[in-house]
Amino acid sequence: MLKNMLVLLVIYLSINPVIGQPASSTGIDKWKGYERVNFSIAGHAAYFVKPAKPLAGNPWVWRASFPDWHTEMDSFLLVKGLYIAYISIDNEYGSPYAMQVWDRFYNYLVDSFFLSSKVALEAVSRGALYAYGWAKRNPDKVNCIYAETPVCDIKSWPGGKGTGIGDSASWKQLLQVYRMNETEAMAFNDNPIDHLEGLAAFKVPLLHIISLNDQAAPPAENSDILVKRYYDLGGPVMVYPVTTGPMELYNHHFPIEHADRWADFITSYCYPVKNPLPAEQYVNIRGGLHNSYATIAKNKNVTVAFLGGSITYNPGWRDKVCSYLKERFPGTRFRFIAAGIPSLGSLPHAFRLQRDILDSGKIDLLFVEAAVNDRANNTDSLTQVQSMEGIILHAKNNNPAMDIVMMSFADPAKIQDYHNGVTPVEVFNHELVAAHYQLPSLNAAKEIYDKLNNHEFSWEYDFKDLHPSPFGQELYFAAIKKLLQQSFEDSSLPARSSILPKPLNNSSFIKGKYTAIQNAKYDEAWKVVNDWVPADKLPTRDGFVHVPMLVANQPGASLSFSFKGTAVGIAIVSGADAGTISYSIDQGGYKKMDLYTPWSSMLHLPWYLILGRSLKNEKHIVRIKIDEESNKQSEGHACRIVHFLVNEGR
Repeated sequence: MLKNMLVLLVIYLSINPVIGQPASSTGIDKWKGYERVNFSIAGHAAYFVKPAKPLAGNPWVWRASFPDWHTEMDSFLLVKGLYIAYISIDNEYGSPYAMQVWDRFYNYLVDSFFLSSKVALEAVSRGALYAYGWAKRNPDKVNCIYAETPVCDIKSWPGGKGTGIGDSASWKQLLQVYRMNETEAMAFNDNPIDHLEGLAAFKVPLLHIISLNDQAAPPAENSDILVKRYYDLGGPVMVYPVTTGPMELYNHHFPIEHADRWADFITSYCYPVKNPLPAEQYVNIRGGLHNSYATIAKNKNVTVAFLGGSITYNPGWRDKVCSYLKERFPGTRFRFIAAGIPSLGSLPHAFRLQRDILDSGKIDLLFVEAAVNDRANNTDSLTQVQSMEGIILHAKNNNPAMDIVMMSFADPAKIQDYHNGVTPVEVFNHELVAAHYQLPSLNAAKEIYDKLNNHEFSWEYDFKDLHPSPFGQELYFAAIKKLLQQSFEDSSLPARSSILPKPLNNSSFIKGKYTAIQNAKYDEAWKVVNDWVPADKLPTRDGFVHVPMLVANQPGASLSFSFKGTAVGIAIVSGADAGTISYSIDQGGYKKMDLYTPWSSMLHLPWYLILGRSLKNEKHIVRIKIDEESNKQSEGHACRIVHFLVNEGR
């Protein structure tokens, strides 16, 4: 047993030395007469300086580089009661590795020394590569950014690909630490000037102190571009050009004017301290992510899949999760499967899981979100449980070692539920399944409600929609990142057992799959359209246009479909002309089902319908015919079947 634990510890330390090494104290000394606490993180010297009288809430300033350059402002800040902190990670140029060290440094100071959860960043020259790199990854944790002669594009410095002098030795070193060649570096799009949407959405104030004639970091290639882009995004920014005093080192060095004013600028955004509600209180780690962590360590080839609706389909949090995993584990080759399809919730996910994800090969880590569309689609409670449990068991039967993260995102209906003191039924059901199978989960719906109630932001002007703005995407990512950090940092433990508990519901859709429309028997009123497109020009969803479809428009059109399993249904496309069907299973009586949805007049909506469940696991026949009557709002009697749905049972 001890031998196995030692092996696991070696894996744990080798997979990511940044996380694997605990912080260690290196003593206490003085800095400008103030007590300085020294320590080491992942082999990097670090410290923080204590003010004589700390302000309430322990606000702090983080120097990104050159800690002994232009320290006048830091002296003012210490007098005011702010902490000053620094970690030495020179010659990394804000690389992905540096960002991981910065994460560890931040967590250590906040968790162990109770510094405020939001920090002011102080960047000098190349320090802007670190400060902006980390701020863009963590805009919710930044009060403001103060930057002197900031380097904002590696092509300008050290690349020297513009009008600046550049630095060939530093450029070569940068290519090494970023693991890029020259061509990749020229196409690099994560400079401080890039992707400022999240930072601007959080209204993080920026202050740039520049020299108009800086030849090392020319403003036209650096600060000017960042400032304009940030301003255009609605971000608050101020520029102060220094035009007096001696200019040295290609006009990159100059005396700082009004250091007291800039100290006031920083203090005004750091104090009084306003700590937002921590994301971790909405995260439940449960059984963690031990299996996927072990796979990352052992195989170095990992597949991560994302199953969800439009919030998963759209760019935002999912892209940030992918980037974080690649940066956190640079020695691992990741394959990502983006299987988000707008409008689809747990029921569609249960039947499309096989084709859209599992058929792609072994999946190591799966993210699932269905709570938003389960509410929008009025999915009943039983179907939610049967579908979510079906997804989990189907996935686990495919790969018992697969780790699964369940998420419940926010929408106005859930916000109203919490306002009324009620847990949204979708959140309750999804958490029920997550707890039963000991899966990590994130209740983002509750987080957003609590933060709104805490007056941290507004839905109307910040979050904006159930399809989140960049602000909302950053909040989702921050919470998921916290879930991953906590899970991975606890993953030196042995992999979890593959033994599963008894199902919550014996009729859950654990072997849901699509069955081809060509398997049906139908009369002459039906036609298989091999490349279906709408004639009325209404919008469609990806995967439900330019595909084969079984179509009929006439009342009385009938078909039959034979299957073996415990549940059967149809996946249709419901447009403005959607009709009503009657259906019968085996020799049972006919039941009616309206195919028209609240969105049919605007969209050819993918719509999944269960016709029978809890059936004996044997052969059955379902018969479908189009009714004379249709919804009063409908323009016709159309039935367009994309897939038959079958749960094959155990």
